[in-house]
Amino acid sequence: MSPSLAGDPLGSPSARKQIARQFLELVGAGRINEAYRKYVAPDGRHHNPSFAAGFPALQAGMQATFAQFPGMRITVRNVVGEGDLVAAHSHVVLRPGEPGIATVHLMRFQADRIVELWDVGQAIPSDSPNQDGVF
Repeated sequence: MSPSLAGDPLGSPSARKQIARQFLELVGAGRINEAYRKYVAPDGRHHNPSFAAGFPALQAGMQATFAQFPGMRITVRNVVGEGDLVAAHSHVVLRPGEPGIATVHLMRFQADRIVELWDVGQAIPSDSPNQDGVF
């Protein structure tokens, strides 16, 4: 990794927000191994209850999901960061044409590496009465 991202020193909230966005965009494009190699600390941890502990298990789960849904896309809508935490609000669509899932990934960083990850999602109903939408 270069010593800075867009002029921000590594470890700055702005640089971490860019890394979080790039990580999710790579995952959404099926470039999961690249995303992990560039941005994830292999000895970090995640809190997704659907997978065994450790980032290798989550990485394998993401690969399996992309293999099952090769048309999957992740569109990052909002990113906020403070200190060592970054939250990304994203639209995950597993199959083109489906409403998808509104997702928030919360990432804890050490310098330029994701060392901890939480994620929560809400299925987007196709018949929601809320005209404001989820984004």
